[in-house]
Amino acid sequence: MKLAGISAGSAAVVGFPFDAFSSFLHGAAEAPPVIREAFLSPSSNLWTETGLNLEGEGVYALLGDVQIEDTGRAFAVIESTITQLLAHRLRPVSLGGDHSITYPILRALAKRHRPLTILHFDAHPDLYDEFDGNRYSHACPFARIMEDGLAARLVQVGIRTMNDHLRRQIERFGVEVIEMRHLSRAAQLSFDTPVYLSFDLDCLDPAFAPGVSHHEAGGLSTREAISILHSVTAPVVGADLVEFNPRRDVQGITATACGRLLKEIIGLIHLNDDARKTAA
Repeated sequence: MKLAGISAGSAAVVGFPFDAFSSFLHGAAEAPPVIREAFLSPSSNLWTETGLNLEGEGVYALLGDVQIEDTGRAFAVIESTITQLLAHRLRPVSLGGDHSITYPILRALAKRHRPLTILHFDAHPDLYDEFDGNRYSHACPFARIMEDGLAARLVQVGIRTMNDHLRRQIERFGVEVIEMRHLSRAAQLSFDTPVYLSFDLDCLDPAFAPGVSHHEAGGLSTREAISILHSVTAPVVGADLVEFNPRRDVQGITATACGRLLKEIIGLIHLNDDARKTAA
């Protein structure tokens, strides 16, 4: 991966085409190039809603995909890649892939950023102790993250698939959950530590994101999700977009949402960093 010449502080967009730990359908591994295509589509422009021109110097770099040939080494490759980006003072924005990739990403990030808050958008808490016998399933990353003490605070938004086991896990780890039925509580969110954003596309209602493996009705609109993102004022040290399955998309609806979300996330990284520098 060529990092020479990329400005420190840039959002480094890297793809991890990995979905071996998906429990239902595969296809998320095909998402990174589709997201990049939507992000760069001439049907729109590269300005964020907050007024940042992403074509400005040192804003972002598209680094392509990291090929993962060996499932057994996947997490080591992902962690090593993020560690390398952080060593160059870049802000990693990872394109999945399934949600299992978030665990090795946080293993790398937590070495540099503590205490760290995770703002997690999802239909599912992804806190299973194990799923189908796999403790590293895409249904389990936040159980591993919290067990390892990689985050001081985990806030989940959009949840609508709770069960008794997950409620026990939430209590065990002290997770703050805003279920869809209580979405109005998201307006009260505030953060006083650096934030990592983990965005599972199935947090959106299937009407706004049909291209996911797990359709869960009653979710966020794209506008609601962007509004919550825009409410974050703390420094954003990294992010991921995961669980987009292009095989199930309809007329590029989900891809377009991914492109917009990626723009706003990159904008948030720079806007909040600039605000922090000004305050300092």
